[in-house]
Amino acid sequence: NDRKIPKMKPAHYLWMLLAVITALGSCKKSDFSHENQFDRSYQAWLDFKKNSLDSYSYKVSAGSWTGVSAETVITVKSGKVAGRGYELKNINRTTNQPYTMTSWKESSDSLNTHAEGAPPLTLDDVYEKAKTQWLLKRKNVKIYFEADNAGMISSCGYTQNGCVDDCFQGVHIHYIRPL
Repeated sequence: NDRKIPKMKPAHYLWMLLAVITALGSCKKSDFSHENQFDRSYQAWLDFKKNSLDSYSYKVSAGSWTGVSAETVITVKSGKVAGRGYELKNINRTTNQPYTMTSWKESSDSLNTHAEGAPPLTLDDVYEKAKTQWLLKRKNVKIYFEADNAGMISSCGYTQNGCVDDCFQGVHIHYIRPL
């Protein structure tokens, strides 16, 4: 059989190489979990941020199996943390009613004067931590992401597999409200 196979020109090799690189690049896996949910939530956050003029408050809650719970309300004005309030509660074992053990408020001049409570972060900071810390794929953890605050982040973090008591690393946001 005297059929000749045509030789490829160097430009054809370049196009083939580009096609292979593009195909491999588009298959790259994300290094963080819940990426699609996060992206939708982040867009809801950007819309809220614009509509609220980046001025809002949000409540971070934490609880323990022992009945102790804490709430921190963070106030942000024009993209800067302007205040933080904290309340630590417990359950009265006799009446089964909650009572306040301690509470305080900080203004912009006194931020971080108390060790307790959620850190004074803007929601931009919270979304950044979600993407770069709490949602990172890693071994031996269960990763959580919920967006029940009008599409914005409500719970984000992880727990080590096998951990049974107060193991959550992340944030629980009870509400997000414009000022």
